[in-house]
Amino acid sequence: MRILHTSDWHLGRSFHRVNLLEAQAAFLDHLVATVREHDVDAVLVAGDVYDRAVPPLAAVELFDLALHRLAAEGVPTVMISGNHDSARRLGVGAGLIDRAGIHLRTDPAACATPVVLSDAHGEVAFYGLPYLEPALVREEFKAAKAGHEAVIGAAMQRVRADLAARPEGTRSVVLAHAFVAGGKPSDSERDITIGGVAAVPAGVFDGVDYVALGHLHGSQAITERVRYSGSPLAYSFSEADHRKTMWLVDLGPGGEIAAERIDCPVPRTVARIRGRLEDLLADPALERHEDAWTEATLTDPVRPAEPMARLCARFPHTISLVFDPERTAEDPLASYAQRLRGRDDQQIAEDFVAHVRGGSGPDDLERTVLSGAFDDVRVDDVVREVAR
Repeated sequence: MRILHTSDWHLGRSFHRVNLLEAQAAFLDHLVATVREHDVDAVLVAGDVYDRAVPPLAAVELFDLALHRLAAEGVPTVMISGNHDSARRLGVGAGLIDRAGIHLRTDPAACATPVVLSDAHGEVAFYGLPYLEPALVREEFKAAKAGHEAVIGAAMQRVRADLAARPEGTRSVVLAHAFVAGGKPSDSERDITIGGVAAVPAGVFDGVDYVALGHLHGSQAITERVRYSGSPLAYSFSEADHRKTMWLVDLGPGGEIAAERIDCPVPRTVARIRGRLEDLLADPALERHEDAWTEATLTDPVRPAEPMARLCARFPHTISLVFDPERTAEDPLASYAQRLRGRDDQQIAEDFVAHVRGGSGPDDLERTVLSGAFDDVRVDDVVREVAR
């Protein structure tokens, strides 16, 4: 069975205030063309269809058009909701849409009810695990802990139990939206850390033939059978070096996997440049970035006059300007920036406690309180999104 694995469309998202709807429409054109060209048997969308719980009307219309086009191709499509989606909104009408071959899986309680498709070698069961926010689904899965590994592990136990009851030789595919250990993140993914831990081990998915992941925006293989397709477009400058692709996966009669990357259309390249303004304007090696969406980081010790206007004269699509002036080691601002670099919210909060106490950091109980406070804020954000 030939599968096209994609995810993280983020319909309705902009790139530093640049509207990407036209580029997203071009990607969906490419998706449908790929389905035809490569005789795809099933399309998988592993979450974050939309960029936010209440997407703009234009994004909803684009999604609706995509569903109609995929249904017209007669190729079954399986989709799950991600942490950016409103699962309830995305799942409206799922029962009716099922009849058109578009299978929306947004209810955690139904994660062990697969979409079953057949080819010449037998049946393939597709299990959809929508994004599982631990605080919201812990009770449903009777998980011992409110963590990502616990709830995904409990969901996978249900999947394996259902699979074991199916005819021998049934192949299996899981769609999931999660941060799996070993994956490389970028700046454009929303933080899903709970209890100081975001990643789950790849082993939690053992027992199935292929795992189509969503959430991380870089295309990557965690193992031969566990892969992220990544987002079809760059949504942050941290993705400047990404090759945006989809996975074309051939699932053999015995569960063998053969996968290749299908490149997505690039509306405009993304580039990061860094240095003193005069150097950036004169460096011939930067000619290749003159038509790119550009983030320029200026290192001039003194902020130059009219930097954006001067940059745009050479790099007309500069949309982000950052100042990071060169400083001496004795400069207190330099040492402060160095202390913060690479530290997460928890570490910064603990440093602050130590600072106001004259060097005495938080004890274990206080660390737990701080961690719980950050978790509560993240959960509140998710609950507000779901309630919208």
